[in-house]
This record gives sequence, C-alpha cells and structure tokens, in this order.
Amino acid sequence: MTSMPDGSLARLVVVTDPATRAHRPGAEIWLGVRTPGTEVPERVDAILDVLTAAGAQVQAPERDPSDLLLRIHSRELLDWLASAAERWEAGGYVEAVGQDRVVPYVFPTAAMLQGLPLRPAAATHAEAGRFCYDTMTLVGPGTWEAALASAATAATAARLALAGRPAYALSRPPGHHATRDGFGGSCYLNNAGVAATAMREAGLERVAIIDIDAHHGNGTQAIFYDRADVFYGSVHVDPGRGWFPHFMGFADEVGSGAGEGWNRNIPLEPGSGDDAFLAGVAELCAQASALGVQALVVSLGVDAAELDPESPLRVSRGGFSAAGRLLAEMGLPTALVQEGGYHLETLGLLVADVLGGFRVGRVARRTPLVRAQQRSRLCTKCYICAHADHRRPRPAQSHRDSARWRAPRRGLCRDVAG
Repeated sequence: MTSMPDGSLARLVVVTDPATRAHRPGAEIWLGVRTPGTEVPERVDAILDVLTAAGAQVQAPERDPSDLLLRIHSRELLDWLASAAERWEAGGYVEAVGQDRVVPYVFPTAAMLQGLPLRPAAATHAEAGRFCYDTMTLVGPGTWEAALASAATAATAARLALAGRPAYALSRPPGHHATRDGFGGSCYLNNAGVAATAMREAGLERVAIIDIDAHHGNGTQAIFYDRADVFYGSVHVDPGRGWFPHFMGFADEVGSGAGEGWNRNIPLEPGSGDDAFLAGVAELCAQASALGVQALVVSLGVDAAELDPESPLRVSRGGFSAAGRLLAEMGLPTALVQEGGYHLETLGLLVADVLGGFRVGRVARRTPLVRAQQRSRLCTKCYICAHADHRRPRPAQSHRDSARWRAPRRGLCRDVAG
C-alpha cells in the first residue's frame, strides 16, 4: 500500500493516551463460540505510526471527561463499568470456569421481564447482562482505564477544534455503540457523544455528529434522539440485510419529540462502493448545514473499506479521502473521533486518507472561487447559503420570501454574486 507523504499532516494534532492500549478483550464470544477479537490494542500503533510519519503532532488528553460522561451516560452504567473487572475477579470465575473476562449470559429483555420492573441482580455474571447487550464486548482488568482515556481524547480534541486546530482523537476502544445505559459492539463509553457535549458546554447551540463507520452508531443515535441541539447522521451498511446492530439504523428513524428531523440514517446495500457512500456523506453534510450547526464531530470509522473483515461496503482509499474533503467543505470547527477499522495492515493508511482529504478540503475552502462554489451548491439545494449570518432565517421571514435571502435557481446567492 502507498504511504502518506512526509509532512502532509503537519498541522494535525493527534490526541492519544498510552492507557487506551490497556483494554485487552482477549476474544469475542460469537454464536456461543470463542473467536479472536478484532478490536485489539495494536490498532492504536497501526494508526499512530502512519500519522506521525506524515508529520502529525501528538498530544496527551488534558481534560478529565467524568462530568461530560455523566451528561450522556447513567451513573449506574459508569459505576458498574468502573468496578466490573474487580467484581468478576472477586467472584472466582477464573477458578470456577476459566473465564478471566466479564461476559454476560442472561439478558433482562422485555420478553423476559414481561412488564415487571428491572431489579439489580445479585450475581455478577447476571448483572453483566443488565448493562451489556451482546456477548462480544468483554470487560477485562484494563477496560475501564482504556475507555476513560479514550473519552478524554475526544474531549480534548473537541476543545482543540473550537480553538481552531484540526484535531483527531485516537479513541480506543471505540464508542458509537454505547448507549446511555448500556454498552456493546466493542464500545463502552460514547466518545463522539463526549466530544459533542464538550462543544455544547463551550457555548455552541447546535452541533452535528456525522458517522461514516460501516455500522450504524445506535448508541449515539439513542443518546441524542429526542434533542434538537445535536444532529446525528449516519451512512452505514443496511441492518435489514443482516448487519449489526440489526434492530436499528433504518431510514425511518428521524428523531422524536423536539428531536424530530435531527436524526438521519442512510443505510446502504452490501457492496455499494464509493459512489453510494459518498452520496450519503454529502446528504448528511447538507442536512447538518441546513440545520445551522456550528461545529462538527466525525465518527471516523474506516471499516467500510474493501479489505476490512467487519463490513461488505467496499469503499476504496480514494473514497475515504473524498469523504474527508466533503466533511471539510462544511467549514466548521471539527473534531474527528476514531471508531471502527480492523484490517491492521491498511488501518493507518485509511485513517490518514480521511484526514488527508480533510486537510485538502480545508485548504480549498480558503480560496475565494471554491468558497463561492460551495455557497452556490448550498443555496441551490436548500435555499440556505454559507454566510455565517445567513444560517438561520430572520424572525418572521422565510428564505423564500426575503429578497436578500433568496437563492437563485442557478448561480450564486445574491450576496456572494455581488
């Protein structure tokens, strides 16, 4: 595989912490069978080696994410994750059955409870199923330390992005499958949710999370589903074709209550390739822009790649680079947060492709002609131009009714065209 040119990511800050390597799941239990895990510590080095060779700067996280975590996760989940490995060891499961990782075996689903209240379980191996919704996401001695460090990288990347620095959080383990009250899909804490919450707490009113991982981020969707301040958009392999998370990620999930219209899912057919993937990314960018978001979090999964063992989407390196450019063209403070990607030989290059494309897109936005073209595309599509003071209609005025705000069917909006 072709390497990234030296210095091509010289302005990029990579936020990383050695503690993210502490999580060692050891295996996944899939269909009752112990199989080798793919979310391994080596993912960190596979990415970091390529990015540093391309000139990226490395920074340690500088913020304790505990207060942010309490805004997106229940205290019960956080307390359980923090103590699970210790409780498992104290329970004697290694000696009794030879299992050195926390793995659930019973799940208090609606089918089991039948309307009865959910009560805490006395046994650790039963209580695990209260919080973990699959058998693949195991907890070991270093899991909590790594998950906490991973969330901290996302919080710091958000701060750097708002300060005007292009920032990438090398978050591991990933996070977009972690819900408010549970975990699964190799995710424990929702890192993208942490980054978006940090941006909101910095004073921004509207933030977007755009998820390009091959799998739907059911956890991120669930956390923000009824809110009108964080847009969540995802392009992913169709769960209706038998892919994780199976039960959600469909196109008719658009948000609820105040959050209606603030959730967008674009499920893709297996084998779709670059064109469908990039069309989906472009649609998500357009919808987020139309909502007037002020900052962006990218859930940067690269498991949609041709060689990745976890997805059938077959996106190329060029496709990932183009996705990075599309995201940059939104012109927003952006924190990119690592999600999936499991083919170690190509993982670092794929991440660098997205980040390199993002850098190219940011540079292109600085030229007047490209800025005008981008504004024209936004105006033509949705009557909202890219001027900062045009992002929301004035009171008692719609875009279509105002002479100043109207975008012509062709060409630039009136202010851009002069």
